[in-house]
Amino acid sequence: MKHTLRQVFRSGKFVTGFIIFSAILLTVIFYPMIIRDDPLQIIGQGTFFPPGIYVNIADSMSSTRYILNLDDAAAKRIASKLNDADREAIREWLVGAGIPEGDIDIANTESLLGLWVSNYDTTVRIPGMTNADRNYYIRLNRSLDGLLSEEGVTIAATNPDTNALEATGTVELTEYANIREVANVRILPLGTDNFGRDVLTQLVTATGVSLRIGFVAGLIATLIGLVLGLVSGYIGGVVDDVILFITNLFTVIPGFILLVLISFSIGQEQRGAFVIAVVIGLTSWVWTTRAVRAQVISLRNRDHVNLSKLSGHSIAHIIIRDVLPYIASYVIMAFILQISSAILAEAALSILGLGPRTTDVPTLGLMMNWALIYQAHILGKWWAYLPIILVIALIAFSLNLMNTGLDQVFNPALRD
Repeated sequence: MKHTLRQVFRSGKFVTGFIIFSAILLTVIFYPMIIRDDPLQIIGQGTFFPPGIYVNIADSMSSTRYILNLDDAAAKRIASKLNDADREAIREWLVGAGIPEGDIDIANTESLLGLWVSNYDTTVRIPGMTNADRNYYIRLNRSLDGLLSEEGVTIAATNPDTNALEATGTVELTEYANIREVANVRILPLGTDNFGRDVLTQLVTATGVSLRIGFVAGLIATLIGLVLGLVSGYIGGVVDDVILFITNLFTVIPGFILLVLISFSIGQEQRGAFVIAVVIGLTSWVWTTRAVRAQVISLRNRDHVNLSKLSGHSIAHIIIRDVLPYIASYVIMAFILQISSAILAEAALSILGLGPRTTDVPTLGLMMNWALIYQAHILGKWWAYLPIILVIALIAFSLNLMNTGLDQVFNPALRD
């Protein structure tokens, strides 16, 4: 056993896959211990907040102020409000409004904003402009208000006696707050999703749920395939014919189509993560059965098996003691592949809307489904779908790499 393990961990492919998979597994285990937030808690009153550090504005205004004279502060402030796409959009509107294109210099911020302030009117309809374009220009105009101003922002409060606004202070453009001194700060490395939920917290939980689905489905499929393959390959005869007929029947019917039909017939309310795992397991055993059967047929007439027969051992004893140990390594590799296939199957089901119920727990497939429904890929909200794709790819890659490494260790024909 020690010699076998030593050989396994000398395989570069297995070790690489094992490290990647272990890193994912450790993150899934320890992250919830540190961040105890509900993965489905709505923390953002809006959709698709970009990744970043979020500071409470009221707390930052009441914290200690520091004067910093930074030369590039104004340029950064303008760049954050007016990017290249916005400059081009302003140029298109001005040209459509009758301003000569030669008078518009999108590189000159002061000149461009001067033309915009002098000419922009919400009532003007540019030919070919849709309602979505009109709403975009309205939002852009609001964000550009006072962009070139060098004066501070005045803070006002309502006077209870006169019900009029009175200035209570000013925040100068050179005043800064130390983020460590602000009371309420929230880091969102992957922003929020379409429901305003923390994507990173949700992603870690979803990865754990998908891994559990993969383990349960892989275990069920491997056990069914192992038992049927052992019985069919060793006993043979009528038993082999019946099992082979059933296996061929399931081979003819596409497994994913069968999976879709069963999931649809169960109904949304009954489709929990465990139920989906069982369904995937019950529809994924066919290739394992055929592979194990082929291995057993090549073993059943070996000398040690015939000797066990002559010794009067039962069929169960021979299968467990004399056949199973010789295909144990193959069964482990099949189990690894079944886990990977089950995770991918759950993701595909959930994208179609046939995965676990959405009010229970998130899965990687459900997160992809939400991102697609709310058009994150069209709106360019990459943080809502790209990390999910990367995690699914890393899980599948690491498991297949481990399987390839094991195959090279246990298959003499593939050894270097």
